[in-house]
Amino acid sequence: MIAAAKWARTKGKPYLGICLGMQIAVIEYARNVCGLKNAHSTELHEQPEHSIVIFMPEGSKTHLGGTMRLGIRSTVFQPGSEWSKLRQLYGEAPEILERHRHRYEVNPEYIDRLEAAGLNFVGKDDKAERMEVVELKDHPWFVGVQFHPEYMSRVLDPSKPYFGFVAACAGKLDEVLAGIPRGVPKVLVNGHSTA
Repeated sequence: MIAAAKWARTKGKPYLGICLGMQIAVIEYARNVCGLKNAHSTELHEQPEHSIVIFMPEGSKTHLGGTMRLGIRSTVFQPGSEWSKLRQLYGEAPEILERHRHRYEVNPEYIDRLEAAGLNFVGKDDKAERMEVVELKDHPWFVGVQFHPEYMSRVLDPSKPYFGFVAACAGKLDEVLAGIPRGVPKVLVNGHSTA
């Protein structure tokens, strides 16, 4: 998976990482751009030199089930992320609500170093502590989301991350983005305003 993320990143090919796929993209970037050769996830390697992805502090490894981060959660697009292709697909909403299901997250101790090297965390949780959306600025479509957009995607109303990925693969993303009306709804749930 890390080789696939590197290939997509370096060859300018569309990439969409969902949950673990986003975490893999961050690990790959840490290894190959930030120079953290032994970067890894504590889910996949017990004690990596650089724990880029960690078990969420409030989780429990003994009481599974309801201890993971579940359900609809807020993702807030960060100031200065107006360039984000994914954000544009959501209609430039400052906040979106998507469903989650995970126990691991990007380690906050590495965020500054990753961002300084050009990896953009364009979406964070409502406390700006958890990384929800990662995107490369000068790439046709390199997007990772911690949430699971497939849970709310419908045939006639596809999720924005999947829609953007397919449009980028078809070479039509610029056309799609050019046709999006501007305006800022209060909150979007899978593309629909809750206002």
